[in-house]
This record gives sequence, C-alpha cells and structure tokens, in this order.
Amino acid sequence: MAYQPKTRATDADVDAFVAASARPADGAALCALMRRVSGLEPHMWGPTIVGFGRRAYALAGGRQGETLAMGFAPRKSALVLYLSHAPGWDERLARLGKHATGKGCLYINKLADIDLNVLGELVGAAWAEVQDSA
Repeated sequence: MAYQPKTRATDADVDAFVAASARPADGAALCALMRRVSGLEPHMWGPTIVGFGRRAYALAGGRQGETLAMGFAPRKSALVLYLSHAPGWDERLARLGKHATGKGCLYINKLADIDLNVLGELVGAAWAEVQDSA
C-alpha cells in the first residue's frame, strides 16, 4: 500500500471553515493576505489547516511526499502559521510584535498584537523562498 500522509489537501470549503473557526476575523485576514501574496486559492489540508500551493519533500527510501507551500490554522489558543524560513526571518521576527515560534511554526495570539506590514514581509519572503526551491 502506498504511503498516505495524514495531512493532505481536501475539497472542504475553506471560507466556511474559517467563518466557523475560533478566530474568524483573523483567519479571514490571513487568508486574504496569503491569497494576495500567492495568487492562489486556498485548499483545506486535513480538517484544520488552510494551505496555499504545494511543495515536495523527501521521504525515506528516495520517495517524495507533498505538503502545503504555506498556510495557517486558526486555532483557539493561537493563529498557527506554516511558513518557510526565508532569508531575513530573524530580523523580521524581531520587528513583528508579540509572537512565539516552535517546530517550524509561527504562533500569534491575535493579529492586533503584531505589525501587519511585517507579517506581509514574512509571508512574501516565505512564498518567494518556496517558489525558488521548487
């Protein structure tokens, strides 16, 4: 049987998911930003992640998997952003405002806590990074 990742693109309605989430206004704003930067329509990845684009990654045995190129999850505890660490990542984070980072994720309590222009820079640089590596 072929490998099937747990988190993969689905046909679920992104706008309905965001509207019903714990953070509908912030989720809609993030979705609009990522749409503008990527030029793509979002897809749900699994039941809770809104993703834009696709990128391949290496698996054991020389196989490849596929995941979202960038995205976010409007969780109750925080907005979780899945972005590539592009050049200038640390400098931009220093200017972003209140946030936390973890294993490949950027956590923001609410968009009002951060500088939205810097967030736009982070998203734009992350998108450029995944396009350059494609």
